[in-house]
Amino acid sequence: MVTWRLADSMPATVLTQSKSEREAWIRTHPKPWDTKTAEEFHRHFSERNDHWLDKGHGSCLLRNKEIATVVADAILHFDGQRYEIDSFVVMPNHVHVLFRLLPTHRLEDVVKSWKGYSAREINRRTRQGGPLWQEDYWDRLIRDEEHFRRCREYILENPAKAKLNDGEVVLFSKKNKTE
Repeated sequence: MVTWRLADSMPATVLTQSKSEREAWIRTHPKPWDTKTAEEFHRHFSERNDHWLDKGHGSCLLRNKEIATVVADAILHFDGQRYEIDSFVVMPNHVHVLFRLLPTHRLEDVVKSWKGYSAREINRRTRQGGPLWQEDYWDRLIRDEEHFRRCREYILENPAKAKLNDGEVVLFSKKNKTE
């Protein structure tokens, strides 16, 4: 599962505080992590970031259906060739994708392709320049079927959890054939 966000989606004070707390936590919990430690890290940092993202900070450029569709089209473009998409959601200021890489393809290349193409196309359509996306992304290795189910459920429920209407997101799931 991969998550990335718009460059302006988190307040600078939140980013600074989160980075400091994260670095301190990692110093006291050196890798490699067991499953329990990884889950603790996720609960402490990822869930808090998701909370901030769901508050709708920044330009929320992806609330525009035409712009969000650029991202969705980029994600679906190589489905079945480089990866197999299970589900994704394009929220107003971030994106979650649950997928399986196909052999010979690397995660960083796939995400770079999604972000690069969509940034160029969105900047062209909006006549803007500069960075659209945050520099990095969050990825999470799916450990088992239960973890996979929880990630899919999270994606499908994220719009309702953030109190968004259907028109404010692009939601896709092969299981539910939702779009």
